[in-house]
Amino acid sequence: MAQVALALAFDDEPELPRGGALPLPEPDSPERTGFELGWDFARHGLVPPAEHLGGGCPLRQGWEAGLASTGQRAPRASRPASRHVRKWLQLRVQAWRRGRSFEGVQVTPHYLAQIDTAVCPVTRTAFTHASGADTDASVDRVHNGAGYAAGNLAVISLRANQAKADLRWDEARLMAVLAEQRPGGMADGLTAAEWARMAVLMSFVTPLPHEVAASLPLLMLPPNRLRLLNPIQGLQALVTRLLLQPGYAAASQRLAELLPAGEVRRDFQLVFHSLLPRAWDAVRERDPLRLRQRLEDAWRDGALLRRWQRFARHLDAAQAEALVARAARSGLGGGPGGTVVQLHPTAQATEGWALETGGYIASRAPVPRPLAHRVAQA
Repeated sequence: MAQVALALAFDDEPELPRGGALPLPEPDSPERTGFELGWDFARHGLVPPAEHLGGGCPLRQGWEAGLASTGQRAPRASRPASRHVRKWLQLRVQAWRRGRSFEGVQVTPHYLAQIDTAVCPVTRTAFTHASGADTDASVDRVHNGAGYAAGNLAVISLRANQAKADLRWDEARLMAVLAEQRPGGMADGLTAAEWARMAVLMSFVTPLPHEVAASLPLLMLPPNRLRLLNPIQGLQALVTRLLLQPGYAAASQRLAELLPAGEVRRDFQLVFHSLLPRAWDAVRERDPLRLRQRLEDAWRDGALLRRWQRFARHLDAAQAEALVARAARSGLGGGPGGTVVQLHPTAQATEGWALETGGYIASRAPVPRPLAHRVAQA
């Protein structure tokens, strides 16, 4: 189950050099990727990073070819490049330098604008931009074993990104436990609550046994366009999101009617009515962000989680996915701002993620440090 952009954006291909120009590198080679990247820097009127301006660097060659194609000696664009164009180029440079896979059909400046947000979902602090502070927004590959691809990217703070490093979701969960046990309540730069939210974020894009996914609290609602690989978490998010929209009582009743009458339906209603007081908390929260965070925090309640786990035991992964599909077709997945739940076939959900090579263009992923080593250094 996933949220996915349907619109595709295609970038211009560099024209073949003519006359005495250098030959264009072979397709799909690192040199060709660097050349096309340099071309796009020129196209948007930007100068590549200084470390890639050496004479033999394919990025510089592409940049110079791009300038020459328009008769320019210096970069010039009809309008300034947007923040999302600059971030798109920055991510591509990072991926190229590290040998990471970058899926360029769907991951565009427009896509980066769609996943942008004002507040870090992990630390809950407002983002800064290009300030050098640890509150700066950064685009993270949520699944560390996948590349830069649609559905695997989220915007989090630099502090959260650096703390996450190369951890797996279950290691992030362990870090939350370690932070709770420390006098300052911190481990490796994040608090226990922040680590717990990080673990849930990472679990969304990690295929888990159904029973494990069903046991997790929804401490973070999925960021926009993130693909949820565990159907029961998709259902959990859909149920919680009902309280973000007007008419949630009628919507919950419509969802209940999609369930078999009897114990299953009663257990669902217990979950929803346990969530409802958290949404109100004496007064209905009008601020969308605070309401969202209030609902996320509601899942810290042990009684609510136990009721959810009891309800989830009635369903297997296929049944949960079918229920989400029926709910989406009934218009129950919508929300504020025209939010739409979109389903993606399982085989296509991770298309372009390069999971078979650990997110690299070639299988050359470094050996990760053991968690015990990281904890000792924290």
